[in-house]
Amino acid sequence: MMGKPITGRSFGGCIRYVVDKQQAKILAAAGVRMQNASTLAHDFNLQRKMRPELGKAVGHLVLSWSKEDLANLSDDIMVERAKEYMEKVGIRDTQFVVVRHSDRDHPHLHLIYNRVDNNGKTISDKNNFAKNVKACKEITLKYGYHLGEGKEQVNRQALKGKEKTRYELYDAIKAAMKTATTWKELEAALAKQGTKIAYKFRSGTSEVQGVSFEKGDVKMKGSAIDRSLSYAQIDASLTRNQQVEQYHAARQANEPSLASQLREAIRQSVQAEYRHSPDGGKGLLQILLEPQFVAAAPDPMGDADIARRKRKKHEAEHSQSQGVSR
Repeated sequence: MMGKPITGRSFGGCIRYVVDKQQAKILAAAGVRMQNASTLAHDFNLQRKMRPELGKAVGHLVLSWSKEDLANLSDDIMVERAKEYMEKVGIRDTQFVVVRHSDRDHPHLHLIYNRVDNNGKTISDKNNFAKNVKACKEITLKYGYHLGEGKEQVNRQALKGKEKTRYELYDAIKAAMKTATTWKELEAALAKQGTKIAYKFRSGTSEVQGVSFEKGDVKMKGSAIDRSLSYAQIDASLTRNQQVEQYHAARQANEPSLASQLREAIRQSVQAEYRHSPDGGKGLLQILLEPQFVAAAPDPMGDADIARRKRKKHEAEHSQSQGVSR
């Protein structure tokens, strides 16, 4: 199960899109009349007046499952899952409507809720992304739903417009990042596919603060394409690619000490990535064994040195134990 939380300003526009969609089916609601889009919007807007200063009062969530889960998702079950999700992320005591759509191959629903609750208090959208990921993961594991692989599971053929370009950029950048070790190399690889890189600098300095990617008439910040494509994340990946190349070069040059230092640097980089994205980080061994980084030949001298040190350590421990026994 995957969730996509959104906040907006217009209940009318959001409700018309969700409710008036072909084959849309209202499954459940609370605090609003389910007659049609107009009555729903009227009731939501009436409550939002208790907090007129809140611009983005519209809470909108898309919950999606893999098509493999379709047989286990009746209308009643989908409502239960939506309510369970709401409880986990703190959406309580407010108006909402749950609508099921059937316009895609995979089962999904839309949840619209009022960020102005029944007592006139604001439902926070702070840390929405983290709360969403946690809730979806817990529900997926609890009920044994199919575990998708994020953007890799999205059907590219069904995408249109800006969203299609977004995924084209994602695929191109991820592919180029596998081998690029510098920003210049990344720029060159992307230029071959018609994609440009634009940097954002701190005012009055040459310090890079952010990065955007441009293809055709679409320009998007890296972090808007995917969280893993922020400037800091990409820069860390390029640095790690450099370290991996240097690691294998050091092994081939029979420099075990340098290779060990580089391996430790890579390990720390991998740990940092894992802390930032627990489900998306790679293991150290996986990175070192990726095809583009595997050394051309084994390092018998380095391996022999490691074996020699292990043997000396074992002999020292053996001598020490004999001394104690005497």
